[in-house]
Amino acid sequence: MKRNKFIAAFLALVTSPFMTPAQIQRNFSRKEKGFKIGAGEGRIHGHIKLKGVNSNILDVKISGSDTDGDLAIFEQTSLSQGKGTPLHIHHSQDEIFYVIEGAYYFQVGDEKFNLTKGESIFLPRKIAHAWTQVSLSGKMTVIVQPAGKLEDFFVSVAALDHEPTPKEMEKIFADNDMQVVGPPLKIN
Repeated sequence: MKRNKFIAAFLALVTSPFMTPAQIQRNFSRKEKGFKIGAGEGRIHGHIKLKGVNSNILDVKISGSDTDGDLAIFEQTSLSQGKGTPLHIHHSQDEIFYVIEGAYYFQVGDEKFNLTKGESIFLPRKIAHAWTQVSLSGKMTVIVQPAGKLEDFFVSVAALDHEPTPKEMEKIFADNDMQVVGPPLKIN
């Protein structure tokens, strides 16, 4: 055990000239205890009821605050057939969607994809993308790396006391480091 700590400290010392002070601090202050999130539970915020682009329920499974901003994982229960996100860009985050139940229609750049249970899709940062729920209901796991401000986006949308206009949604996207670049996808 002492040998492992020595090797870790040595590697940190050797690589530290190539790391920023924030990266060094993060590596030494990382949480050392795991945690469990039960089925149907949301960490920190409970169930987040979305407004605007859809009326889905979002549960934070792993918060960016759990990982020092390195990663966030969400579970989305989809209740809005025919609705989805506008075409948008994440400037600093990659996204991965894994379909647990239901069917969805995605656009990534100029390509379009139909996804069903058990399928995944990778949405690279800086590439315009959107998705729409095809089935009556569904469920997806959404992984974002690094975490960015997507969790803040979901909390902001849920806190609204009204259904936001498209202009309001565009501003909320922008306030959370995303850019709306087109309308939502229509189901073929």
